[in-house]
Amino acid sequence: MQRVISQSILLLLLAAVLAGGFFLVRSVLHLPFRATNDALHREGGPLTLDFLIPAGTHIDEHMTIGEVIRLRFKKEKGLYHKAFQALSQAIPLKYRSIAALALFTFWFLCYMTFLRLFTLMGYTRALRGSLVLAGITYYFMPDFLGGKADDMLFLGVPLLIVLLRRYLVRRKKRKRLLRA
Repeated sequence: MQRVISQSILLLLLAAVLAGGFFLVRSVLHLPFRATNDALHREGGPLTLDFLIPAGTHIDEHMTIGEVIRLRFKKEKGLYHKAFQALSQAIPLKYRSIAALALFTFWFLCYMTFLRLFTLMGYTRALRGSLVLAGITYYFMPDFLGGKADDMLFLGVPLLIVLLRRYLVRRKKRKRLLRA
């Protein structure tokens, strides 16, 4: 009983720290950029916000720190990306989905072959590992569907399989210990 109480107190403390950090970052992002940066310069702060200012952009008094960060990290699409996206939009969704599945399957088979040939992993462990590695690779590669839903699907399902397997193994082990 004491273990449950101590774990719940630790979880509540973690939730409080995370919530406090969230609200702190949120309040900092809503501060006016120029006034905050000028105050940091006057005080001689070790870190100023100058590195956030994008080149050739005028920052007025009403812009917040969050807006400047969004401007700074906004990526301009290159010519190849625009051409690929236009070409990709001309292909029907069904065929783009099949191509995305084929790309994921290609990476899955590459990792599966590597893990089976160069390690002593069993088939099921290599299968789960290659699914996760293929999902990670697919997430970071440009794909045919252009969105985050397919990336999350191809990354989430393998991670869910790994977590479900881990849960089932632990439950089976716990049952064995209770019977003994």
